[in-house]
Amino acid sequence: MKIVVNRCFGGFGLSGKAIKRYLELTGRECYFYKQTKYSYKDGRGKYKITNEDNGGMFISCSTKYLGDKIDKVPKEYYFYYGNIERTDENLIKVVEELGSEASGSCSNLKVVEIPDGIEWEIDDYDGQESIHEVGRSW
Repeated sequence: MKIVVNRCFGGFGLSGKAIKRYLELTGRECYFYKQTKYSYKDGRGKYKITNEDNGGMFISCSTKYLGDKIDKVPKEYYFYYGNIERTDENLIKVVEELGSEASGSCSNLKVVEIPDGIEWEIDDYDGQESIHEVGRSW
């Protein structure tokens, strides 16, 4: 069984390129938005469409084009990579295809293979992850 884990301090994260590829593999569109106006400062948050190649500085990802400027990404179109199962075949494919380019700014994603048929869990210490089974770790 293959599982994606983060091997450095910081936490699990996907790059914009990896998010775009993952959504492509799952048959969904991908649009990135960055925040241009802040609700705590200006009374209402505003977002502008951007490109994932701008250094990864996007704030939201939508699976539908919502226009050049929006107030927020509606829940039904919002995409968050943290909701992907670590055994998801498309996630594994993205990490294997892109290598280090799949990792977000504070991550170092790796595909770890463990024996089939065991119960496992991801242990996290300050974002650095390992896979554990009673009496074993990888």
